[in-house]
Amino acid sequence: MTAPAPLPSLFDPAVLEDPFDWYQRALATSPVMPIEEGRTYVILSHKLVIEAAGAPETFSSDFLALMNGARAQDPEIRAITAEGWPDIATLLTADPPVHTRFRKLVNLAFSAPRVNALEGHIRSIVVELLDRLAERDEVDFVHDFAVPLPVEVIAEPLGMGRGDIPDIKRWSNAFADRLGGLSSREREIECAREIVEWQHVAMEKVRARRAAPTDDLLSAIVNARVEGERPLDDAETLSIFQQLMVAGNETTTSTLAGGLLLLIRNPDQLAQVRADPALIPNMVEEMLRLLSPTAGLWRVTTREVEMGGIRIPKGAMVMLRFAAANRDPSAFPDPDRFDVTRRNARTHLAFGRGIHMCVGNMLSRKELTVAFEEIVKRFDRFSLVDGANDFRHAPNKLLRGLIALHVKPERVAA
Repeated sequence: MTAPAPLPSLFDPAVLEDPFDWYQRALATSPVMPIEEGRTYVILSHKLVIEAAGAPETFSSDFLALMNGARAQDPEIRAITAEGWPDIATLLTADPPVHTRFRKLVNLAFSAPRVNALEGHIRSIVVELLDRLAERDEVDFVHDFAVPLPVEVIAEPLGMGRGDIPDIKRWSNAFADRLGGLSSREREIECAREIVEWQHVAMEKVRARRAAPTDDLLSAIVNARVEGERPLDDAETLSIFQQLMVAGNETTTSTLAGGLLLLIRNPDQLAQVRADPALIPNMVEEMLRLLSPTAGLWRVTTREVEMGGIRIPKGAMVMLRFAAANRDPSAFPDPDRFDVTRRNARTHLAFGRGIHMCVGNMLSRKELTVAFEEIVKRFDRFSLVDGANDFRHAPNKLLRGLIALHVKPERVAA
């Protein structure tokens, strides 16, 4: 009997582009997989990802040095970053009690009442963007809809406007590429310059709100006070500002584009939601499960621990692979199938789990639901432009999103 071929590295570019066979083969082997010659561990199963995410005392989020990029000690990059403010741990890369302090400051800003109050504003942006699409024979759905919607929604609360959309996306891409760990030295240098550029623009807005508070989210962060604690300093404020800006658009953009492609490739599922639009919120959850735009996040073990029969040493880099957990057949029967009626779709881990669950998850869900409500209502279908799509995703160890999606919109007849 021939032994199965060994698995390639998860971070092989070809695997990252199309990882789903790798996930199923890996899950069939072990819920925890040592990779990179045992220097890194990937937690794959739905059950164990939840377990690890719920144990920050063992699986620390203090991976700031890794997030800063492989070339953080490069003299040219260090000279560029010295012109800005230092990176510090606040939300994504902090553990309690540091994380707890900063999380308190942003939780209320993304509460259900605040998000629900934004629905009318979100819908008006969606309708305007879709009306523009309807006027054209062919569009790049990523560039023309999936990027501008979430960027515009998050821009205003953070003190920016419609004219800033191209810069916001450019700055967000710089942070995402640095986090993704696959950039060339040239791109890392470019990212460093763009991040410092953003810091100086952002600090102007921060200082203005210190001098004259407004009623937007940025002002609430800048002027936040937690009883018995000092105000946020410049570096802390910038860290939170940056994370809200990036998290406020990357996940939603990827799910909008990938979600439309799922509907194009599964017309039977589109027919179901067209017949019963009440299914759209659950369809959004199923899209998030299948697409997992945040495919994984790093943790560092604070002690030796055993998971899934695998011993993980203290100080090991561990990847919580949400995308694999979201296709775990023990949690989701027929896991690669797009099913808008899936009963447990919302148990996905696309927004993480535990104390680091994405603070903007309710806002993202609201944007996605409103967008697909209007898409289903206003368009009969979208079809792919012949020969225009390669369906490539931006290379990134942690994030996954289509670079472009060229489609032909067909509007509902009046």
